[in-house]
Amino acid sequence: MYYHIVQSPIGELLLAGDENALRLVHFQSGPRPLQPAKEWEPGERPFREVMRQLKAYFNGKLQQFDLPLAPEGTPFQMKVWRALRTIPYGETWSYGELARCIRKPTASRAVGAANGQNPIPVIIPCHRVIGANGALTGFGGGLPIKRKLLALEGGLPGEAQSALF
Repeated sequence: MYYHIVQSPIGELLLAGDENALRLVHFQSGPRPLQPAKEWEPGERPFREVMRQLKAYFNGKLQQFDLPLAPEGTPFQMKVWRALRTIPYGETWSYGELARCIRKPTASRAVGAANGQNPIPVIIPCHRVIGANGALTGFGGGLPIKRKLLALEGGLPGEAQSALF
């Protein structure tokens, strides 16, 4: 497994994966920075395309990532993470909408837990999920980063938009 730390408009991001796929994006500037595992090797080369697409995304020139991803999770988590990738750029869904999308309409809390365990945020857009009342809810990188990502995409709900200014 390789890792590389990149600078972004939302702070340092730790990327981890192998030559075949991205496995992790971690907010180093968030509340819980991650120390790379001892067996991980530093290396920029496996992440060149990831960095190119992230740069385009943050510059407003990319709305959908096209990268090989290899998140690890339970079958339920994988189902939720696949559904997250269907939320259009610039839109937000509630946890209930996401639960209905995976045909588990009463599983909003379980969907929220799976959303919170997403190992590849930004690229698997868990930031696009908000509370049923439109409020921004927990996010691994912290709510200020969630606000920035939604503002970048033009998907901030009205209530949260005023919190930016």
